Amino acid sequence: MIIQDAPAKKITIDTEGDVRLHLAAVYRLLAHFGMDDLIFTHASARVPGEDAFLINPFGLFFNEVSPASLVKLDFDGNVVGSARHAANAAGFVIHGAILRARPDVNCVIHTHTRAGVAISCLADGILPMNQFAIEFHERIGCHGYEGIAFNMDEGERLDRDIKGKIALVLRNHGLLTVGATIPAAFYFTYYLEQTARVQMDVLATGRAITMPDEATIAATMQQYTSARDPAAAGHRMWPALLRLLDSNYPNWRD
Repeated sequence: MIIQDAPAKKITIDTEGDVRLHLAAVYRLLAHFGMDDLIFTHASARVPGEDAFLINPFGLFFNEVSPASLVKLDFDGNVVGSARHAANAAGFVIHGAILRARPDVNCVIHTHTRAGVAISCLADGILPMNQFAIEFHERIGCHGYEGIAFNMDEGERLDRDIKGKIALVLRNHGLLTVGATIPAAFYFTYYLEQTARVQMDVLATGRAITMPDEATIAATMQQYTSARDPAAAGHRMWPALLRLLDSNYPNWRD
């Protein structure tokens, strides 16, 4: 008998309250796994049934973000309701543009990790040299550096470069992932970061690199749940990650 994985039960995120809880979890997890950058970078999620999304309040560390502190913006950049803090302008440009243009995307995560920024400076980009990287092979785009994302016109080019992809290398800047769900986007962020760290570690050795052959890469790509159903990515691990937060940061739910 061949043992097969049971399909992952998808997490239900149907209301604004659900989105606030799970997006706050993303921020806490980014901090926990060392993928934050002081008060900079951002993650966003669409508000169900509204032309609006949630993003972090500018000025808080990621380990301070709570469901109630998230800022609600419409796609013109206006704050909806009340907010204790302003949102990051570059965050609106990046996230607003992608969420507006991609109805299949409900969560966007952007990071400035050491490994992510380093790999964004390489002409070769991400190489399919290991199992982490293969999941992203031919599914990741590149976006040229235009400075800090204050120019609203850049949104059009971000949309162009991530079209049909699950992730984006922002040249000389960092990494970005998108997901149909919040767990999926975080899953892609976690493993894209692992991909970047491993590649930079391997390159730092200066030793010859063993690459998988093309047939193996193609076959392995199809083995990933995310290749068959991108929206299902991350759902199997998400309850465990929430338990991690509950255990280590008991007040994170506000």
